Amino acid sequence: MHRFVRVLGPAVLVAVALLATFAGLAYGGGAAPLPIQDPGPAARFGLPVAKLVVNLSAAGMIGALVLAVWALTPKQREFDVALDVATASAAVFTVASAATGIFTFLAVTGEAVDFGEAFGQKLGQFVTSIELGQAWLTTALVGAAVTVLYFAVRNHTALVFVMVLAVASLVPMAQQGHAAAAAGRNSAIASLGLHLVFAAVWLGGLVTIVLLRRVLEGERLPVVLARYSTVALICFIVVAVSGYANAALRIGTWDELGTRYGVLVLAKVAVLVALGLFGAAQRRFLIGRMRRPTFTQGAPAGGSITRDFWMLVVVELAFMGLASGLAAALARTATPVSEESASSLARTPAEILTGRPLPPWPDWARYFTEWSPDLIWLFACGFGIFFYLAGVFRLRRRGDHWPVYRTVLWVAGLLLLAYVTSGGVNVYEQYLFSAHMGAHMMLTMAVPVLLVPGAPVTLAARAIRPREDGSRGGREWILLAVHSRFASIIANPVVAAVLLVASLWVLYYTPLFRWTMTDYIGHTWMVAHFVIVGYLFVQSLIGIDPVPYRPPYPFRLLLLLGTMAFHAFFGLSIMLGAGLLIADWYDALGWGIDTVADQRLGGSIAWSIGQIPTVALVITVMVQWSRSDEKESRRLDRQADAVGDAGLAAHDARLEAIAEHDARR
Repeated sequence: MHRFVRVLGPAVLVAVALLATFAGLAYGGGAAPLPIQDPGPAARFGLPVAKLVVNLSAAGMIGALVLAVWALTPKQREFDVALDVATASAAVFTVASAATGIFTFLAVTGEAVDFGEAFGQKLGQFVTSIELGQAWLTTALVGAAVTVLYFAVRNHTALVFVMVLAVASLVPMAQQGHAAAAAGRNSAIASLGLHLVFAAVWLGGLVTIVLLRRVLEGERLPVVLARYSTVALICFIVVAVSGYANAALRIGTWDELGTRYGVLVLAKVAVLVALGLFGAAQRRFLIGRMRRPTFTQGAPAGGSITRDFWMLVVVELAFMGLASGLAAALARTATPVSEESASSLARTPAEILTGRPLPPWPDWARYFTEWSPDLIWLFACGFGIFFYLAGVFRLRRRGDHWPVYRTVLWVAGLLLLAYVTSGGVNVYEQYLFSAHMGAHMMLTMAVPVLLVPGAPVTLAARAIRPREDGSRGGREWILLAVHSRFASIIANPVVAAVLLVASLWVLYYTPLFRWTMTDYIGHTWMVAHFVIVGYLFVQSLIGIDPVPYRPPYPFRLLLLLGTMAFHAFFGLSIMLGAGLLIADWYDALGWGIDTVADQRLGGSIAWSIGQIPTVALVITVMVQWSRSDEKESRRLDRQADAVGDAGLAAHDARLEAIAEHDARR
């Protein structure tokens, strides 16, 4: 059977996915006729099937490229085949997205399909003026752009940017449907987005390996499988946690697990557990056995191992098809916390604007007891801590030294980032400008001051094993990014300082501020931007990791003091400003506070509390300067000791020559 796995595996995936979709629709009632404006069976069944094709093709579009840039070797046939899979999948994704948009129009309006002018006008208005139609139009257009770029781009580095665009094509999907209507929509959008992306990487990577079966021969197969297995394990964790968060938002209470939607969710959970067991068996037993000499030398036992592996892959693809079909059916099944009930509950201005009710009035204790988890940043911090500790463990296991203080500071910085993005500060920053400015100060200054001494690039360069087959792993991608021309520009101390200062004025005095408050994508961008520009600035002052240019210490102090002077001036401008930033947001939330006074409090936080990390930076720069002088002094002393006798003899000889010259006179 393993000889035909390239055809059998994808065929089983699609067949099981279709069967699971129809079975889930029949059980959950997702395709039942509507009492009013029924769109007909073509739209009722066509929409979930089209969404299923969108999900499967998105997996090939993203997963194949992730496998190519992470595990495969450029200029080899395996790399080209993976890109061909991604290109074909992107083309299918584009067509399926357009079809989904049409089926969505039919389902929403109840229109019958015809080729008249009126139908075309209504469809055009739907995809250009209605948010749901615009989302699918955007998805189809981005998919078309990705298809063209996959054809045109073959550069290893440039493909990373194409991959980012491919991932961005899933953003409109995450912002619509159940997620967009759920209470706490930011959490719903984040969890659904993570679920879509990492499920696509997981499924698409496995399908691509199946299609590469004849290209990956001998010892090459276990190498690629081991790299994919690491990615698959990460995907499993993210998919499991984000799936739980999605289900919790849509089901509401444990009692609702007995509903049809709840039963379908439980079935999907069972499938996910089975997939986790398949992955564990694959990682622990088969891949390890495939790396033994009996496999690489072509012994009979190697053929048995290969047969067992491909049989397991086909079964795993069947379960992935089952999960994909259940997901497509769940998207059309009424949730216990329905969209209508979620909308009807939004009676207050705060619930309309933010998707959740006003939290309790903040006091100091509630800033540490209230929580609003942001899965994206929790995963980023969690994986950041895990991989850092794994690198430290690897160094110490081979006898290398890594200072404890670096580990402590790195972990503390990521824990602080997790708190700012998911704790009490995140709860109140949408309602109080002062809380928002406090988050800004911690993200821009406090978090980078802790992270930069952790020297993550140095640790990665020492701990991650280098690749020898021409592919790029974590070490290669990190060093490539650090030594790129773009990095040399933004890491320049003057450029980093300008970015830090200019960001304040551009963000708060342009429409960007409204975008970051009203859109979850904008909020996520804001957090990432604050952390990155702060990290670049602090790295230019006290960094340990290699940078293209390290300024002398007097210049660092001048740059730091000048930047902080502009920072303080910004805080004063907020304090003394008469107008309210985005007044229709803060004034409309319904707390009845003096929002101008709260904004001035935010300015005072920027002016005063923001200087605390500055003091820490000044002290650190002074200490490093002093240690640098001590090192230079010791170096000169060692040099003097090495050449001391010769230098003293030459000095005595010069004195004797002068004395003899004077005596002759």
